[in-house]
Amino acid sequence: MADTKIHTGTNIKTVLTDRGLDGCGRDIWTRRFEEIKTAEVEWALSRKPGYYVLDRLLVLVAPVAENYLEQMAQLAHQVTLRRFGRTVRLYAPLYLSNFCVNDCVYCGFNRTHDFPRIRLTIEQALAEADVIAKEDFKDLLLVSSEDRDFITVDYLIELASKLREKFSSISVEIYQMTTEEYAKLFAAGIEGVTLYQETYDRDTYRKYHPAGPKADYDQRLSAPDSIGQAGMREIGIGALLGLSDWRLETLALAEHAHYLMKRYWQSRVSFSFPRLRPAKDVDPSQFALLSDKNLVQMILALRLCFADAGFTISTREPAHLRDQLVKLGITRMSAGSKTNPGGYSGHGSSVEQFEIDDSRTPAQIAAMLKSQGLEPVWKDWDSAFTIDD
Repeated sequence: MADTKIHTGTNIKTVLTDRGLDGCGRDIWTRRFEEIKTAEVEWALSRKPGYYVLDRLLVLVAPVAENYLEQMAQLAHQVTLRRFGRTVRLYAPLYLSNFCVNDCVYCGFNRTHDFPRIRLTIEQALAEADVIAKEDFKDLLLVSSEDRDFITVDYLIELASKLREKFSSISVEIYQMTTEEYAKLFAAGIEGVTLYQETYDRDTYRKYHPAGPKADYDQRLSAPDSIGQAGMREIGIGALLGLSDWRLETLALAEHAHYLMKRYWQSRVSFSFPRLRPAKDVDPSQFALLSDKNLVQMILALRLCFADAGFTISTREPAHLRDQLVKLGITRMSAGSKTNPGGYSGHGSSVEQFEIDDSRTPAQIAAMLKSQGLEPVWKDWDSAFTIDD
């Protein structure tokens, strides 16, 4: 296996293959985790904030590092305060469609599931957005299943043009697009894209994505490059935690982030930490669910290695855990989320992509943050900051 210093591969596929982080080096990495000693953890904790080499992250997510979580938490809190102050951005997701052409085993929108599908017209989406705006949100995430026949580039451009009056920041979490398509969205005022690899292990990826356009691992892996090449301000990446070994996913995710940061310096790279949740016709017991303790360890380790990256936690997580995580490196969180099209306006019921866990209102989330000495930020960007030619 190649050494674990910073890799200079020309593309992320080469980086992961050479490292054995696409699953081919699974056994070697597992043995390496078990070999880590306490002296190595103390070395890793003594490094400066934001110092990233794979060797350091390897140590911080090793089993023996679980004995140092309190020290890691204190360091991560200090790093986050220095880089981000006491602010936490709040956002809301707006689901546009649950029609899908993919067969993702863990997803409620799986094309093989039998339920009435819903697509929001522009007018219906705007009605949903009005409800969200009344809660004071200015940061909106447009979400959709892979429904290219209806949620087209033109649809998103038109919708964004009508949302800009109410929202200062619009981003998307949708199906994979080309660089040219992402560039059109950026020109229309959509400034960020979140797209999860789901799992960096090839064999596991194949198991959980048996059919549909998303079944192509390499094509999926190339998507953040397209986002960066389009000039997006933010590239959001993550792994769906529960599909594969979380420690290996953390290493692969970090290498991907480092690769993107070196090549697309104009974009901010952010991490999300979605854990598998119950969904329609999805049995969570078939997955290797990640414990709260290990989720905390993952977040702390990445914060110590990536001091400037945004960290997002969603309403997938329970309230008590989210209340703790906001002091350990989280810089952005959702509130009052609905994961089904039409969920905010209440015009009929539709199937959710997954069940949320934290059902508190946006006002309750804001109050929780203030009670911890943090400042909820509803607006983090304004188009007026952009200088025209």
